[in-house]
Amino acid sequence: MPRHLLHYEIYNHSEAAPWLVFVHGAGGAIASWNYQREAFKDFFNLLFLDLRDHGKSKGMAPEHPKYNFDIICTDILCVLDHLGISSAHFMSLSMGSVLLQRLDDLRPGLVESQIFAGGVFRGNWRIHLFAHGGKMLSHILTYQQLYTLFSWLVMPKKNHAFARRVYRMQSRLLSPREYLKWISLYREFFGVLRRYFRKPLLTPSLVVMGSQDHIFLDAARRFASRHAQAHLQIIERCGHICNIEQPDTFNKLALEFLTAK
Repeated sequence: MPRHLLHYEIYNHSEAAPWLVFVHGAGGAIASWNYQREAFKDFFNLLFLDLRDHGKSKGMAPEHPKYNFDIICTDILCVLDHLGISSAHFMSLSMGSVLLQRLDDLRPGLVESQIFAGGVFRGNWRIHLFAHGGKMLSHILTYQQLYTLFSWLVMPKKNHAFARRVYRMQSRLLSPREYLKWISLYREFFGVLRRYFRKPLLTPSLVVMGSQDHIFLDAARRFASRHAQAHLQIIERCGHICNIEQPDTFNKLALEFLTAK
């Protein structure tokens, strides 16, 4: 039976507590945030979402032959409206950083502050190579083979192994047909990145990156240096999925940012 709302999970702290909404990246799921639940549940009402086709958000209605960022963000807004959440703090992982900035465009005032874990901010040659290579290799390799290859390329070091394994396990919930729909986001992906890189950032933002994130760290540095509202924190000896690889350090940085408001 088609679903009209994304699968979500709520942890209520109190009626007076602010909301903190968690948005995972492509190929992830609610389980991406397993190491954040306990750290934040005593301060916020928590909302965890499985994006369309991910985790338990299967068979979403309406169905679309291809996806764009407005479709994915509208799914999120429908859940927020259903729950009566008019404003919240947001936390994203990897490509979820693009979704947060699009949400801020679609509904001004919704995003009180935002935390980008392993954020994606600029389409450098490596990201172009991944995107176009993924489209070409999808005719030769299975989705799981592609995801395994790219996870190694993004997180190649020994200390990245656990985060790499967790994310690969979550990606298995995505079917090859669903994966091809998500890869269609790259039609607008680079244009969206360029627009948000240049657009004034008005929302208080924390960017948390691993020092070993060899694909995305340089762009994050340039993004933070360009925007006064963006504060960059780098976790040493850490890769792309920093909230999983070094959760204690990540949680401390995020809580300091959120509770300082």
